[in-house]
Amino acid sequence: MPNQATARALESDIVSRLAKFFPEASPVRIPIKLSRIHRNGNGNANGPTAAHESSGILLQETVIEYGTSHEVLFATDRPLEFGDCVLIESRDRSLHAEASVVAVQYHPERTVVAVRFLKPVPNWIVKS
Repeated sequence: MPNQATARALESDIVSRLAKFFPEASPVRIPIKLSRIHRNGNGNANGPTAAHESSGILLQETVIEYGTSHEVLFATDRPLEFGDCVLIESRDRSLHAEASVVAVQYHPERTVVAVRFLKPVPNWIVKS
């Protein structure tokens, strides 16, 4: 467990570095499932991509470390690049939204990503 806690703290630290570029970002720590989606030429989603030949779908569990009303920031071990489209789903499905990668920072073993929702997601994050 101590190694897991240390890894979690380091991951949160590298995401906080990217969060500095998003002044409205608040720490949130929301577990999510992440899927990559492809868009065809007219902008429509074609569904989850085949990243694992055996499953035909790319899913990774990660944690949203920071969020704004329009973006979420997290670390992933999957290769994501600027412009990639992803589906973000919270475990209780209160957050289920497509988003596009708008910022990437590469670190050894992890990639820190900011994605912007493609459509408004009302009330997903509430600031007091």
